[in-house]
Amino acid sequence: MSRTVYPFYSSDISSLARSLKRQWMAEAEAPGHLQILNMLARSAGFQNFQHLRAEHDRPLPAEPQTVSNEVRRLLRHFDGAGRLLRWPKKFSEQRACLWALWAGLPRGEAWDEPAVNAAIRALEAFGDHVLIRRELVEGDWIGRTGDCRRYWLIEREAPEEMEELVEQVRLRRAG
Repeated sequence: MSRTVYPFYSSDISSLARSLKRQWMAEAEAPGHLQILNMLARSAGFQNFQHLRAEHDRPLPAEPQTVSNEVRRLLRHFDGAGRLLRWPKKFSEQRACLWALWAGLPRGEAWDEPAVNAAIRALEAFGDHVLIRRELVEGDWIGRTGDCRRYWLIEREAPEEMEELVEQVRLRRAG
């Protein structure tokens, strides 16, 4: 017989143990299998094990199918806040992610190096803003002076195939 796995989480293991001890002591004899399941469920904030099961058996909301498979694959490099989680290995994915990062940079201003670093750090979560800054400069998304003291955004038209990714990452940042 196959078993269904139900995830179990407790934010405070100590209060879980106290609750289990209290419930166990209230029993006249050692509790049975179902009684232990109910104790665990109550300790985690559910009414009983059936309530815990019902919470986990609810279908998850489906991701809208309006997002293409290619963009869904690229979105795995971004967290829920639209920050780049890791530097992709494939060159084509790196370029696509740079378009999304470039689109998130503030428009209409020039920056000094600390300001451009802060703007890029706000868009990435893996801790290498220098790599991204260098790639943005070398790819002509950002311009800079010869002495690297001033940076500015180079306005470009995003390729049509990048518009969906840019929009999805923008929605994550906004939401």
